[in-house]
Amino acid sequence: MAQRQVNGWYAYCMKFNRVALAVALCAVPSLFAQRPGGAAPSAAAAPAEAAPMANPLPADAHVDQSIHMDGKELKYTATVGTLPVKNEEGKVVGEVVFTSYIMEGANRPVTFAFNGGPGAASVYLNLGAIGPKRVDFGAEGQSPSDPATMKDNPGTWLDFTDLVFIDPIGTGFSTSLVNEAESKKLFYGPDQDIAYLSKIVYDWLVKNGRLQSRKYLAGESYGGYRGPRLTSYLQSQIGVAMNGLVLVSPALNSTAGDRDLSPVPWMLTLPSIVAANYERQGKLSDATMAPVLDYVRGEYASDLLKGNSDPQATARIVKKVTELTGLDPKFVKESGGRLETQSFLREEFRETGKLGSRYDPNVTAYDPYPYNPTQQTNDPILLSIIAPTTTAMVDWVTKTVGWKTDARYNALSDEVGRLWDRGGRNGAFGGAASANDLRVAVATDPKLRVVIAHGWADLSCPFMGSILTVSQMPIMGDPTRVQVHEYPGGHMYYARLGSSLALRKDVMEMVSKH
Repeated sequence: MAQRQVNGWYAYCMKFNRVALAVALCAVPSLFAQRPGGAAPSAAAAPAEAAPMANPLPADAHVDQSIHMDGKELKYTATVGTLPVKNEEGKVVGEVVFTSYIMEGANRPVTFAFNGGPGAASVYLNLGAIGPKRVDFGAEGQSPSDPATMKDNPGTWLDFTDLVFIDPIGTGFSTSLVNEAESKKLFYGPDQDIAYLSKIVYDWLVKNGRLQSRKYLAGESYGGYRGPRLTSYLQSQIGVAMNGLVLVSPALNSTAGDRDLSPVPWMLTLPSIVAANYERQGKLSDATMAPVLDYVRGEYASDLLKGNSDPQATARIVKKVTELTGLDPKFVKESGGRLETQSFLREEFRETGKLGSRYDPNVTAYDPYPYNPTQQTNDPILLSIIAPTTTAMVDWVTKTVGWKTDARYNALSDEVGRLWDRGGRNGAFGGAASANDLRVAVATDPKLRVVIAHGWADLSCPFMGSILTVSQMPIMGDPTRVQVHEYPGGHMYYARLGSSLALRKDVMEMVSKH
């Protein structure tokens, strides 16, 4: 298995399906060991001797730009800059790089955006989803050697909110100034990640005089795990309240039982597999998926729990799953209607010699080892997105903005994945901490609104996890305050313009409520 496949968020998502991690929410929380009184450790908790940087990061740089949107010209200032991370002795132990897009105007909201991994820079949300410019990546038929051309993004949120994209330490150009052991203590774990990034959000607001602005957080994948935790930490520890949360393909909860005993892991992935099949047939919609969700939460779950206590249960499962997925009946029968994700992604396209992507089964690549019993190459989407995003971002930062540095840009860092603390009582990244913090944040602030947005066919963070999680939350006031939306596509559904525009519409509606 390729190194990137076993590192970072992708490795977590692999484990997510294989170890029956029932995502009652698609995120990852309470693994994080709490200090007495419930406060998470901060970067200040471990003093470290700062080491001099080999290539000091430059001063903030700005450039005025514009895009055309709906027949209008939007003028904005793009800034690439840094914010220091200090320990409790006041020594700078790291530098966080941000990219901001600010328009003139009174009472404009500001949105802070994070990607996931952990180990991913914010470039994917920036140049793929919500920034003013976009680069094509993550769709079927695209090649990593295609020109990384930036163009105006009709799906941007810039017309209704300023945008600040934050690269955690070890991603993008953000860097630690201490040794590896201290970096691990200060930055590379679920609790310390939340503590220092919350302070970065606060520091940006103070530096730019924006504490009184309406404030939103957006996070993708593990960034979606970060969202509720950052919101709760900012509320309770920093004294800054968010107005809204947007969780893009989030992974909220890694807590689950064994997949041989719990039906939940199979309940999470089957709807996304069916959605991929329906999309290929041109019949994917809310209406066609509704009976699928009813089946999964009803007869499918019941028959899985019955096991061999009902001799007809497995036969019913195999018949219905074959009908819904269009898969080879022999394959479905051999799996007992319990479709393990990687096996499905190889089986579905075996006759063409290709592999489907965990992030979107309808995005494929040739399998270089088609006769191996297990997949030996990286995910098709991961193979294709690093080059265009890195090329476009570095070229824009260094040439257009004029922020010159010799430092390497890490769109997806293996080192962060290697150093990340996966220990603790709840496994990979924190059990139910994010799901718990989501509940607490919504309960604490009766005006907080949340949009959880998934691609129908995402098998890395399936939409069913968020549906199950939110359905278990009490209704705290307005039942529409926490909404789950699904769009055509997979993990990076925003690579499809129609889904990007649908996300923009739903987020605009949320912001308009404040």
